[in-house]
Amino acid sequence: MTYYYNIRMSELQLFHEKSTLIAALKSLRIAQKTVGFVPTMGALHRGHKALIDRAAKENDVVVISIFVNPTQFNNQEDLAMYPRTLEADMELLNDVKNGFVYAPKVIDIYPENTDFVPMNLENLDSVMEGEHRPGHFNGVVHVVHNLFEIVMPDKAYFGQKDFQQLAVIRALTKHYNFPIEIIGCDTLRETSGLAMSSRNMRLSVQEKQDALIIWETLQFIKANKENFNPKELTQQAISHFKNGKLTLEYLEIVDQTSLQLATNWEHPSVCCIAAFCGKVRLIDNLLL
Repeated sequence: MTYYYNIRMSELQLFHEKSTLIAALKSLRIAQKTVGFVPTMGALHRGHKALIDRAAKENDVVVISIFVNPTQFNNQEDLAMYPRTLEADMELLNDVKNGFVYAPKVIDIYPENTDFVPMNLENLDSVMEGEHRPGHFNGVVHVVHNLFEIVMPDKAYFGQKDFQQLAVIRALTKHYNFPIEIIGCDTLRETSGLAMSSRNMRLSVQEKQDALIIWETLQFIKANKENFNPKELTQQAISHFKNGKLTLEYLEIVDQTSLQLATNWEHPSVCCIAAFCGKVRLIDNLLL
């Protein structure tokens, strides 16, 4: 006898237990419905909402996970300070009628006796974020692998603001043979140019103004690409960045595929920046 979960697609549904979510998704697949997936750590903003709206439009149902993943934080203070706003998140999503929100506990995502086998990320986690946040991408791979196994979506949507993360997720999807289409979506920005981020909640009004040096530096790079090679332009951009008040962690122009330092403009490249605005770490990038 086949068990059918009672699906009410006229309203957003919240799941805390993996078993009930899996039952609901099984019923959808029996009905040959498509599933889109947007994994998040909550503290949702309009950037997340754009991903979710696209997934909802392109699929019969969209699953939104809200889970602050402890394994991808190498700074415990950062983990403790990360905003947790489930009630506000649900309010932001109240117009998504074909949505499932999955807000699990840690034990649901990381059960005991798991058979997860880590993958070798090779050079993808040895540069930029990987260099400055040791173990971060191992945590990303683990949580996304486990979420993919639970949701098994047809398509998964990720913001391009986390460019290196998107490259890692494409690699893990191929490595573990997940039959999932990975869709990268453009970075959404405030009218000022500041990239939308959950971490922006921790910035004061003045700090949000100070943080604009990131966007201004990316625009400087775009305007001067024809005048310098990647190495020269990187140094010029770092000098420009230092006119602001933020503390630069890294600014690198790398090949979009290998993430290795670009030596010329023959192949598509991307400039990635990470910097501290007070105690808040911000990242951004621009395709070149």
